[in-house]
Amino acid sequence: MKHSFSPRLMLTVSMILFGTLGLFTRNISLSSGELALYRAVLAAALILVYLAVTRQPLPAKMPGRELPLLLISGMAMGINWVLLFQAYRYTTISLATLSYYFAPVIVIAACPVLFHEKMTMRQLICFAMSTVGLVLIIGAGGNGTGTDLTGILFGLGAAVFYAAVILMNKRIRQITGIHRTLIQFGGAILILGPYAAFTGGFHLGSLDGRGWGCLLIVGLLHTGITYCMYFSALKDLSGQETAVLSYIDPLVAALISVLFLGEPITPIQTLGGAMILGFTLWNEVSGESPA
Repeated sequence: MKHSFSPRLMLTVSMILFGTLGLFTRNISLSSGELALYRAVLAAALILVYLAVTRQPLPAKMPGRELPLLLISGMAMGINWVLLFQAYRYTTISLATLSYYFAPVIVIAACPVLFHEKMTMRQLICFAMSTVGLVLIIGAGGNGTGTDLTGILFGLGAAVFYAAVILMNKRIRQITGIHRTLIQFGGAILILGPYAAFTGGFHLGSLDGRGWGCLLIVGLLHTGITYCMYFSALKDLSGQETAVLSYIDPLVAALISVLFLGEPITPIQTLGGAMILGFTLWNEVSGESPA
């Protein structure tokens, strides 16, 4: 019991922190690309310091096949961050997060094509009903700030790239743990550095004290510390435990958005979000446990 409690606690805390991400990014007056870049840089720097202090050197030899794939998945993760931050700017935190959580549905649809996995009836129902939920969210997208639809589409774009990260990581088996996370952050930096340079440049000097504080929290806490906790917990938890606890993130984001920030969400959008989360959770929890 004691062995399983700590990973559950780490994953729970990780999901709560992920759910508060939008609240902090709202207070950072940087472009989405520049914010995503500094997020990756701060997180990578923190991990490098940790590895140095604990005397855990990088492996002398990286698996040749997996390293490029890991870097590409890191690049996809960086693009995913940019699109998610754009979603936060155009719509409410709750709608951006609910759109983003369409990623597991994309994975369900892609696996039969990419990995020749058979789609079960449960997965087919999950895909169909979650898609209906997304349609409900998008269909009511004009009832908020007037830019809700744009934000929802950015969130859906972020979901596509997050799904790509999940699918690529299914093929990465030899590089694990904190080293995998560090390399992915490196891949994110490789694409986000040029992107930020060519889409407006760098404006760290424009941040006030509040902006600096939020940036450090996003980079060090939400990314460096939380990603390490997240990936450390995953290896000791079953797929069902992970699925259930992962839904703390969108629930926390929705509560912050509606109760603390007073952002609007219609009953139809609430129903659509519940359908996406509910049917994907049903699919993951009701599926067969891995051998």
